[in-house]
Amino acid sequence: MNQAYYTEISFPGLGIEGIDPIRSFTLFGKLDIHFYGVIIAVGLLLAVWYGLKRSKEFGIKDDDILDGVIWIVPLAIICARLYYCIFEWEHYKDDPLSVLQIWNGGLAIYGGVIGAALGVVLFAKMKKVSLPAVLDLVAISFLIGQSIGRWGNFMNREAFGSETTSFMRMGLF
Repeated sequence: MNQAYYTEISFPGLGIEGIDPIRSFTLFGKLDIHFYGVIIAVGLLLAVWYGLKRSKEFGIKDDDILDGVIWIVPLAIICARLYYCIFEWEHYKDDPLSVLQIWNGGLAIYGGVIGAALGVVLFAKMKKVSLPAVLDLVAISFLIGQSIGRWGNFMNREAFGSETTSFMRMGLF
């Protein structure tokens, strides 16, 4: 919660300095839309699109894929929030209802993956489809969503990794 806020990004090995990416934009003068969320949503939509394109090869109906997305994604978000709040309980213990204020940030990918994995297992059981087939399909879909979603971390200036001397290194100021 008390993460440093970096305003500028540079790529010193490439001679690029002082980039200040836009983090959000406002709709209708009231609603702030953060690029982090937009990029995560694009990653999810492309993952679902891929899953729909390949579902028949795995013996899964398109409607079943969409049904799974409708309840697995919220389960993953709830688990991501729970995981975060459990490990940051000091910030929530005096006002436990603030756990519900997801718009204030605080999701953990590990919790999201756990929730999605549980959801996929339940999905396969409820829809009576092969769990290995679902896992094969979901594995590539997950990688698509995750690789695009990481650009959301870039826009949010978080999860940037350790220091490196690579010519492609990035600096945050």
